[in-house]
Amino acid sequence: QVQLVESGGGSVQAGGSLRLSCAASGYTYSRKSMGWFRQAPAKEREGVAAIRTGGGSTVYADSVKGRFTISQDNAKNTVYLQMNSLKPEDTAMYYCAAASWVVALTRMMRTSEYYYWGQGTQVTVSS
Repeated sequence: QVQLVESGGGSVQAGGSLRLSCAASGYTYSRKSMGWFRQAPAKEREGVAAIRTGGGSTVYADSVKGRFTISQDNAKNTVYLQMNSLKPEDTAMYYCAAASWVVALTRMMRTSEYYYWGQGTQVTVSS
């Protein structure tokens, strides 16, 4: 049974930083794709960043480029999202997601490409 467990969310002031972690278990981690998505109240879930666990290729949403960094620790089957220079508009529930295959780079921000989802961790940024 695949489980994705997120941690690291919290409340921070604008300009601050947080690091989210997503630990995968029961999942064949190698040569797959994993991503971080977020959903604010009354908004659709959107892609934030994604990574290919094999080669390490990454994709970012334009709104977070230069501020967020996705990385991984293959030995721990864990993906991280380092979030710097946080803004109030980054406030959302953040979800980790895992695909059952290697997703095309052009599709890595699509929720439909991911089969497994974590429960989410809340990030709140105050101005």
